[in-house]
Amino acid sequence: MATERRAEVSWQGDLMSGSGTIETVGSGAFEQLPVSWPARTERSDGKTSPEELIAAAHASCFSMALSNTLGQAGNAPEHLSVSATVSFVPGTGITKSALDVEGNVPGLDEDGFRRAAETAKENCPVSQALKGNVELSVNARLQG
Repeated sequence: MATERRAEVSWQGDLMSGSGTIETVGSGAFEQLPVSWPARTERSDGKTSPEELIAAAHASCFSMALSNTLGQAGNAPEHLSVSATVSFVPGTGITKSALDVEGNVPGLDEDGFRRAAETAKENCPVSQALKGNVELSVNARLQG
């Protein structure tokens, strides 16, 4: 069964000097978030950007996919620490999402962890949505 998620945003002014607010998200998981063009291209100054939100979505989706991949292979992780860095080039758009993961996975060697991370990168739904438009990479290492 398909699920839908919703967010509402308001915007005032032109692109360069205007600003907006993510007013609500359907889950209620967070309050209003300010957004602006400078937050995308210069300094964030306490505001977010679509790229930052995509990075959060990609990191969380990937962590779920990697946890599932490892668990199905009999090596459930004790802990995963994931970051995603999304690159935005004005006039071009989003060009890259680079994942970085460090994990504590008993019974798994470094090569097995890297392979699982590559599989998760390819199969995570956010990666699939970005694939073909955005360069995707993953750097994976075990803790220790």
